[in-house]
Amino acid sequence: MLDRAQPQAKGAQQARAIRIAILAMGGEGGGVLAEWIVDLAEHGGFLAQLTSVPGVAQRTGATIYYVELFPKAALAEGAPQPVMALMPMPGDVDIVIASELMEAGRAVQRGLVTPDRTALIASTHRVFSMTEKIAMADGRADAPVLLEACRNSAKAFFGADLAAAAERTGSVISAVLFGALAQSRTLPFERQAFESTIERAGVGVAASKRGFAAGMTAVSGEASAVPIEGSVSRDTTSGEAAATSADDGTQASLAALIAQTESAFPATARAVVRVGLERLADYQDLDYAQDYLLRLKPVVDAERRHGDGSGRLLAETARELALGMAYEDTIRVAELKIRGSRFVRVREEVQAREGQIIEIAEFMHPRLKEIAESVPAWLGRLMLRPGLLRSAIENATRKGRIVKTTSIRGFLQLYLVASLKTRRRSSLRFAEEEVRLTAWLDRVVATAAKDYALAVELAECRGLVKGYGDTHERGVANYESIIGLVDHIAERPEPAKRLQDLRKAAVADDSGSALKAAIAQLGLN
Repeated sequence: MLDRAQPQAKGAQQARAIRIAILAMGGEGGGVLAEWIVDLAEHGGFLAQLTSVPGVAQRTGATIYYVELFPKAALAEGAPQPVMALMPMPGDVDIVIASELMEAGRAVQRGLVTPDRTALIASTHRVFSMTEKIAMADGRADAPVLLEACRNSAKAFFGADLAAAAERTGSVISAVLFGALAQSRTLPFERQAFESTIERAGVGVAASKRGFAAGMTAVSGEASAVPIEGSVSRDTTSGEAAATSADDGTQASLAALIAQTESAFPATARAVVRVGLERLADYQDLDYAQDYLLRLKPVVDAERRHGDGSGRLLAETARELALGMAYEDTIRVAELKIRGSRFVRVREEVQAREGQIIEIAEFMHPRLKEIAESVPAWLGRLMLRPGLLRSAIENATRKGRIVKTTSIRGFLQLYLVASLKTRRRSSLRFAEEEVRLTAWLDRVVATAAKDYALAVELAECRGLVKGYGDTHERGVANYESIIGLVDHIAERPEPAKRLQDLRKAAVADDSGSALKAAIAQLGLN
């Protein structure tokens, strides 16, 4: 098979194109980076060709940009220009540039990265894919495993958290990746040639040059030794971590509650309880956080009486109780959408300058059940009964709508929903969750006296109930199916292991078929 680099002088050493694949997500400037490389090459005596293959299968539409560079000096006089390829071929790529660790992993999986040829330049931060987000359990890919695969698969690996470098410099990741490419010395151009390319582009030159310099610094030295924060994502969703807006008095009271954990809880659970208190005070109020501590007292006693020294029961119960008490509802979603810290974050993410106006549009589609769960219990039950009221609400919510939270009308709409927070304790959803949580806690404590390991697994089963809408309904159905079998499981050998198998089966798919099969296999149905 002929090389894709073409005619040359007879007897001359065969020249070949430099092949570069860039994997970037929408909005990250992957196209700009590719165009910079083309401009760099053309001003450095190379022929260049750029193609791109857009994708819409995950996140915001990852795109593969493919660049081939061929030295003009290698062409024989009068020879036609070389024919360059339109797509990267596995095992035949010299440089792979990935804007995020999962994208680097995809390049490895596709065979674009090989240990005999490829230099891999990648940002090691994570932006979770849709498949990771919608998983019923923790669907995140193991970042350290991805990182190790990248290191082992490449001839040279240049990796660092380049997204963080972009944030620090007020630049974009494409400029930082360009700097990392320059530092890798994989192209025959000096730093000045790279910087001149940015200057010729003429857009955001100062910020891009800052990002470029940061990229060079980030991957200098032994690049593959740069650490990675495997559990941190720069992605934000409707459940974004929100800074509490409480006043100084409330903060002091919360600090006093947290101080109680030092003496009331063992060291193995203090961190979890502290985060739980902070979450619940922000979610509802201080009284709600105090309720959390009171509900944990029987579990503390059970851990002391029946524990094996690991503290697992208390830690797992504290974690799941906090999550259960801070369930997602329309009130919480509305509150987070209009929180001041969110507007600040969005401005930072889009790099809006002082005086620039931004517009935030939210797609909202609450269903009848979610609306009924957010109002007083008596009204919610009335809404769910067949009749004119139910039909009217269903017709009004048949389609989703766009709410612009940066407009007065849109902001006030969500502000009205968020204001129901003070009445949340009277809502239908609150009543339902309280019944489930109380029954679960009582059962955990009672089981601990008989089988500590089984009680730990029972505590973890509460993690099946999460989210809202269809996700919440599936979780509740799976949870109740499993809980209904605990007494039968307790009579079998290795009950904790059997309950764990059922819990894992429940999150294996969203159809429930894996759980049904696991129950049938145990002969419990």
